[in-house]
Parts: sequence; C-alpha cells; structure tokens
Amino acid sequence: QVQLVESGGGLVQAGGSLRLSCAASGRTFSSYAMGWFRQAPGKERKFVAAINWSGEWQYYADSVKGRFTVSREKAKNTVFLQMNSLKPEDAAVYFCAADHGLASTMATRAGMDYWGKGTLVTVSS
Repeated sequence: QVQLVESGGGLVQAGGSLRLSCAASGRTFSSYAMGWFRQAPGKERKFVAAINWSGEWQYYADSVKGRFTVSREKAKNTVFLQMNSLKPEDAAVYFCAADHGLASTMATRAGMDYWGKGTLVTVSS
C-alpha cells in the first residue's frame, strides 16, 4: 500500500521556523517529482514547492520564495520542506504529493498520483 505521511507541523510564532517531512512507503519514489501544497481554512489547496526526481531542480510559489526550501533524501524516500521566517498567512494544512509528471508543472496541475493526509501548521502573530 502506497503511503505518503507528513510530519513536523505544529504551532510556531511569526518569524519562526518549522521543518516538515514527508515519508513515502509502499514503493520507491526515486523517479517521481515530489511537491508540497497547502490549504488554509475555507480556501482552495495551493501549490507551495516542488522538487524533481533527481533533487537538482526546485520550484516555489512566489509567496514562499526565499523563505522555504524543498529537498529530498532519496535513500530514505523522504522529502522535506524547511520553512523559515514564517508569517501568519503561512498557516494551513500542508500536503505532500508525488507525481510521475514534471516537477516544473506541479504548480499548474490539480491531479497528482499520490497525496498525503496533511500536517497542520499554525503561525501565531
């Protein structure tokens, strides 16, 4: 059974940092693009960041560029999202996704091959 399990969410003050992890199991994701999306209450899910299969290329939403960093550790089938300088508007449920398509197009595609169940990030002002 394929699973993506996110962890690392929690409550942080504005300006603080969190590191999210996404552990994949059930198959090898070394050939998959991996991405992070987020959904705030009452809003649609939005793209945050993506990384290609090799880890060489990363893509970010404008709202998080310079503050968030996506990385992957292929040997452990894990993807990370380092979030620095957090703002109240970053508060949301963060979802991990895996897809066989291009990482560069994850921002514009709704359907992904696999989704995690999400981890909650709360940012206090």
